[in-house]
Amino acid sequence: MRGLIRKGEWLSIPLSGDEASSYEEVNRQIQVPLKYWNRLKSRGDIKSQGGRLLLRLFPEQSGPFVSQWGDVDIVYEDDWCLVVNKPAGIAVHPASPDQVGTLGNQLASYYEMTGQACRVRHIHRLDADTTGLVLYAKNELAQLHLDEAMRQKTINRTYLAIAEGHFTKVQGTIDAPIGKDRHTTGKRRVSTNGDAALTHYRVIEQMKDAALVEVELETGRTHQIRVHISYLGHPLIGDRLYGGNQELLPRQALHGYKLSFEHPITSEAIELECPIPSDLQELYEGLSASGKM
Repeated sequence: MRGLIRKGEWLSIPLSGDEASSYEEVNRQIQVPLKYWNRLKSRGDIKSQGGRLLLRLFPEQSGPFVSQWGDVDIVYEDDWCLVVNKPAGIAVHPASPDQVGTLGNQLASYYEMTGQACRVRHIHRLDADTTGLVLYAKNELAQLHLDEAMRQKTINRTYLAIAEGHFTKVQGTIDAPIGKDRHTTGKRRVSTNGDAALTHYRVIEQMKDAALVEVELETGRTHQIRVHISYLGHPLIGDRLYGGNQELLPRQALHGYKLSFEHPITSEAIELECPIPSDLQELYEGLSASGKM
């Protein structure tokens, strides 16, 4: 943004008035929640200098994950946020402090190697065997804004799935609460006592034995797409947990290919896409070659 300058750990912001009105002026430029502003003040992380206000928004931080090198596919990055194209077979973050082999571990290494003393802060997650775009904040202020955007449902996530069978409706909305399955650990199911869950779907291409489906989420329940599409009677190919056939693919055929959000500081509209991975492309081509409806 015009007039904003990063200087190491500090963001320099021009002031047109006196320091007494600095919060109002800063808030007009970058929107700093009052509670966070007061925390900055209590830590001595706000100071004035030559007609500008300095906010320590980029303190050097480490953890909470063990650093482990990995080939991270960065789709978007600036001082405030980062988007990664996650491969299949890797969790977004560790389940315990000493766990390795996750995207969080690889990002910790990436930050170290690029000289960025950032804490790994994921905004949303994907299942280990789901591929696609994952959004991260690179400091606390960006995380506050992006977490609120998730609560307000203004971060839009669009997925491509390959589901079994023939869809009788080419598009629709699944409004069905999701809760834990009492009989299988880690599994979810549609349940009247579950949390509200809303999924929109559109059949892009109906093939003989399967369909390519575009899915958009309004809520972010665990396994939401997998549960909801299976609830329609069309489990995702490869999704053993929810009844999918693994003969053609050893994982669920699900990819988060599109992500759009308002930048947490500049308010710029960010729209990102990433192509489907090779295993899903090969699956789709094989099914498409077998014939249409």
